[in-house]
Amino acid sequence: MADVDEIPSGHTIDLLRWCHGIPEVMHLEMNSYLYSFEFWVDKGTWRPSVHIYKPPNTLYGHGRRTDLILADSGWHCSFCFRYIEDIAFKMKAYSHADRVKSPSFLDSPRIQEVLCKGSDLFDMLPEAYTFKELVSKIGPVPKSYSGVNLPAFLLKNHERFKFLLPGNCIREKRENSPPS
Repeated sequence: MADVDEIPSGHTIDLLRWCHGIPEVMHLEMNSYLYSFEFWVDKGTWRPSVHIYKPPNTLYGHGRRTDLILADSGWHCSFCFRYIEDIAFKMKAYSHADRVKSPSFLDSPRIQEVLCKGSDLFDMLPEAYTFKELVSKIGPVPKSYSGVNLPAFLLKNHERFKFLLPGNCIREKRENSPPS
């Protein structure tokens, strides 16, 4: 169980498919990225989980279910959209709407600039749990120009997904979108 932006790796899927006796519930630790695979945030994401399906007890949940975590299981890429309109839509969506403090936050040129810098779309301090983590995450996310350990499908289809690769922060215009 995972959000659509939490992507288990092929080797994780194979491992789970081939192993016998896996735990009934296990979380997947994922590398977290912001806007693209250029901005690696950390390895802290554990929300995706694997469940052995047992109706009616298997229910969706995004909270901690167990202390069992499979390391290096995939990627979580927040706000990794091809079009700025999709980023603005998510910013206005239910779970983020309270963070849009001004209509100017939704301006396409501003969003584009934030994406290329790795800054926070909502101009907020990082959501962290300890003072040490908070201090270490203030400011833009450092850029990475490495393609190591990125999804193989992404690398094989680099032309189609260039907006997700390091060094390609400029987002395309949707073909039928009005000029900004």
